[in-house]
Amino acid sequence: MTETLRRGRASLAFGFLVQGVAFALLVTRIPALQDQYGISDGLLPLFLAAVPILAGIGSVCTERLVRRVPPSRVLRWSQPVVLLALLGAGAGDALWEIALALGAFGLAVGALDASMNMLGVSLQRAYGRSIMLGFHAAYSLGGIMGASLAWAGAHWDLSLLVSYLPVVAVLLPAALVGSRWYVDGDGDVGGGDATGARERASAATVGFKALLPLCLVMTFAYIGDSTVSNWSAKYLQDVLGSSEELSTGTGAHDAEVRPVVRPRTGPIR
Repeated sequence: MTETLRRGRASLAFGFLVQGVAFALLVTRIPALQDQYGISDGLLPLFLAAVPILAGIGSVCTERLVRRVPPSRVLRWSQPVVLLALLGAGAGDALWEIALALGAFGLAVGALDASMNMLGVSLQRAYGRSIMLGFHAAYSLGGIMGASLAWAGAHWDLSLLVSYLPVVAVLLPAALVGSRWYVDGDGDVGGGDATGARERASAATVGFKALLPLCLVMTFAYIGDSTVSNWSAKYLQDVLGSSEELSTGTGAHDAEVRPVVRPRTGPIR
């Protein structure tokens, strides 16, 4: 196996880990976000449902975008947006600020999740054996790390900005450096030309219309599952009367976003 593929695998695994950290930090601190912005219980479901809906939109848009640019480029620039949106969510105090931050987070995390899974499937084809479980394990590890950091912030009564800022300050430059070694489906280091991306996109043979009913079912199931997951921390704290520290533990296993798109992998040449 070439050194390029090994580096691509390691950098993509780190990207999965970063996503797990960011998403866990958001969903486990929903009660704190509600208190900080004064979001009513009646308005909260709108905010919680908006993130998975916008993530689905971001995934579908990414499917079209990778016809023109490589998935590695989409991933390289969507990951910083996710981290900055997380920081923005912890920094504001007005409803329009949290709406803007969650909107950017949802769209970017959809693009991020779709592009990183496209790269993962392409790498798996290049390896000739299953490696996707390793990427998902990295994501789960990131979720555990994010939930642990959220617990520390709740335990020491830190503001959301103080909790998020060090994490973003460390992960943002690390993710940008790691993105240098992303590998697209043609085996070239991330940043390949648009012509290659169009060729990979045109190689897909499964008709989208035939899959549309299944995609619709998966879309609504995904939105419902993500919305319920987002409610878990608040349910534990407000309904069951648990401490804020305990409620942060839900992010270790609930903070996963799944794309509702077909991976644009194409043949490995």
